[in-house]
Amino acid sequence: MDRPIDHGTARLWPLAAAIAGIACYSVMDGVLKAASLSLGAFAAIFWRSVVGLALLAPAWGRQARWPERRLLLVHVARGVLGAAMAILFFDGVVRMPLAQAIGLSFIAPLQALYLAAVMLGERVHPRAVLGSLVALAGVGIIAASQVDGSQGTEGWRGLIEILASATFYATGLVLQRYQAQRASPVEVAFFQNLVVVVVLAPAAALWAPWPDGHEWMLVSVGALLATLSMLAIAWAYARAEAQALVPMEYTAFLWAALVGWIAFAEPVTRATIAGVGLIVLGCVMAVRRGGVPADHLGGPAESA
Repeated sequence: MDRPIDHGTARLWPLAAAIAGIACYSVMDGVLKAASLSLGAFAAIFWRSVVGLALLAPAWGRQARWPERRLLLVHVARGVLGAAMAILFFDGVVRMPLAQAIGLSFIAPLQALYLAAVMLGERVHPRAVLGSLVALAGVGIIAASQVDGSQGTEGWRGLIEILASATFYATGLVLQRYQAQRASPVEVAFFQNLVVVVVLAPAAALWAPWPDGHEWMLVSVGALLATLSMLAIAWAYARAEAQALVPMEYTAFLWAALVGWIAFAEPVTRATIAGVGLIVLGCVMAVRRGGVPADHLGGPAESA
């Protein structure tokens, strides 16, 4: 006799998979920060994408299906945006604590809201405007703590790069629905890595020195963690509603704080916690009653 289905347990598995996927991405951010400190952000992203492409090529090859022209153009556009986003993010993250960088990246969903209004003609709900102002106050608190004291010019550079990275990610989010509805996660990730490698290859001879053994380990672990994260999150979103999984995205801050503390001895200040709290509150306010679509909530770590 078949055992009855435990629906409570069945609902927990997608949540657990989403949290595990987000944890993998957060650890990957820490690994790539270490690689960026050693190689530079450009080289770290280039070599991670090379390894990621090698990992995904066999799985994509088994599908044996070349995307139609319009979808291919979307893959290329998101790949170019992803390359710019990742380089800015990891060049910025070497200039600020990992938890601060992840917290600032949470502003991307609200940026996507206004970009969608401009590009797609979507209506911006008044509640989303209020949520944006709350989140902007959180960004201000983090910015003030980042540039205070001895950070100086480097602090400003890291802050601007992380916010610019979030803007590139938000632009990619506007294309994400079209892409996700027409391509498998393996295809999306394969072309993401392929486009990054092709776009960065011309400058790789100058800016991407051949890694040593330790650096190869870092970029390889980063590529593996990114792949595992993508698969775990894709599995979760195939089995649970986005509105149930979206709040799990904000656990990235907790993982980033833990990784930053263990690997880089980075303290988490009260200003950072307050700023991230306001950013998350602003996003939650915006998503309620017709604000940001649930599948637009996330941070650049998802596509890094």
